[in-house]
Amino acid sequence: MSSEEIDTKTKILQASWRLLEAHQGQGVKMSDIAKEAGISRQAVYLHFTSRTELMIATMNYVDEVKGLDERLTQLNKATSGTELLNACVEVWGNYIPEIYGLAKAMLMTRDTDEDMAAAWNNSMNCLRDVCQNTIEALDKEGKLTEGWSTKEATDMFMAMLSISHWEQLTIECGWSNEQYVDWTKFSLLRIFCGVRE
Repeated sequence: MSSEEIDTKTKILQASWRLLEAHQGQGVKMSDIAKEAGISRQAVYLHFTSRTELMIATMNYVDEVKGLDERLTQLNKATSGTELLNACVEVWGNYIPEIYGLAKAMLMTRDTDEDMAAAWNNSMNCLRDVCQNTIEALDKEGKLTEGWSTKEATDMFMAMLSISHWEQLTIECGWSNEQYVDWTKFSLLRIFCGVRE
């Protein structure tokens, strides 16, 4: 692959990212992305055979540019279940606004596109694994409030970290992202551990 091809591919990914964020995932066509990248629509299809392929590649590109792997190392520094819970909420809660447009685009198309659904489910399964590990750590430490099964607690954790939950509080209710992160941590510690501070 020549450096020119790499540059063109990167231009496409950057254009896709900009438009998806600007329009919160709504109504972005391949022709729009081509125009934004300053290339022909045919040139886009030389690199990405479908909109789904481009969106998945854009998601991977954004994760790389935003340093998601490096951010996730914060989870490895946690020495207890409560620290892991706080780290998970901070990492994901602060990442959502950075990927919101792309996430909305994927959510809007996953019901009609198997590849998109698989890509989204793969991402969410990674998040679910972290949530489950957190709940299991709390349970092992004897901190998980009586009555919760690890599955039910993991389900609740995932629901609290969902895009729709973040969207409701920040966009619909006008919360700052800092409020969302702080109150989500507070709420989950109270729900799962009975912490009232």
